[in-house]
Amino acid sequence: MVHFGNWIKTTAITTTVTAMMAAAGAADTLKFAHVYEVSHPLHKAAEMVAEQVAEKTEGRLQVEVFPASSLGKEVDLNEGLSLGTVDIIYTGAGFAGTLYGPASMTDFPFTLRNLKHWEAYFDSDIFDGVSQGYSDATGGNEIAAVSYYGSRHVTANKPILTPDDMADLKIRVPNAPAYVLFPQAIGANPTPMAFSEVYLALQQGVVDAQENPLTTIQAKKFHEVQTNINLTGHITNSIYTVVSSIRAAQLSEEDKAILYGALDETADWVTDEIVAAEGELADWFRAEGITVNEVDRAPFIKAVAPALTSGDLPFPGDLYESLQALKDAE
Repeated sequence: MVHFGNWIKTTAITTTVTAMMAAAGAADTLKFAHVYEVSHPLHKAAEMVAEQVAEKTEGRLQVEVFPASSLGKEVDLNEGLSLGTVDIIYTGAGFAGTLYGPASMTDFPFTLRNLKHWEAYFDSDIFDGVSQGYSDATGGNEIAAVSYYGSRHVTANKPILTPDDMADLKIRVPNAPAYVLFPQAIGANPTPMAFSEVYLALQQGVVDAQENPLTTIQAKKFHEVQTNINLTGHITNSIYTVVSSIRAAQLSEEDKAILYGALDETADWVTDEIVAAEGELADWFRAEGITVNEVDRAPFIKAVAPALTSGDLPFPGDLYESLQALKDAE
């Protein structure tokens, strides 16, 4: 899949690794924060990296993880990189786009055709330019790695088979423009809300629906409070690992090299785990009594298309055209 051998990504630490640090004496500690549950592949990969790094640096480098919004919402974590309250974060491309618009392009609905198109883009010179632009716009913070997060689908307490089925539907979306566009374009009522608040909001009827990949729907247990999963596949989602350049510059070249190797190894692992899970989860949800609806995406694509070429977007039209002209990975 996608490799980022020249960039830095860092992750989490377990109690075993903490013990290794204590035995080794003082350690350099990086603070990593994210909003995902501990059962999610992203968090599991973070733990794998931390263990490898601790072992290979003989305890010199410690990466401490703060999962499940324990250090704040995603907006807070993005701000925290500049404030110095966190060193590394996982963040969606859509959130990264609030700081540098083109970084969010692939999180807009139907900008990517499929996973092969996703892979081709993140291995391309096009993305290299976007990544550099992001770094320039954020004072040197780096998109250190990219993981596939999954194809986003709409859950609700009714079938969603056509755009008309979403008319006036109050749907929770992340608080970023990329996620607001889809419901707006088809007549729904987008309701930005922090990730940690969604389950209760669905349970209490504050919102009618939400949208996320199947792995996240399972990890956050949204299927407990929604009866239908509708396979709209409207966004092919990406997660950036973003590292504070100031903090990274404080590491020795040797420790950086160790980090690069561990992070390259786990970046593909996350993607492979999510791809495999997506192939199995529809049947798993059905076995749990949830209605999983196949959806004809063509009417949704048609409804959204005018908004993607309106010019009122955080990325230039020629960048979007370059993405569309890019051939899928073989």
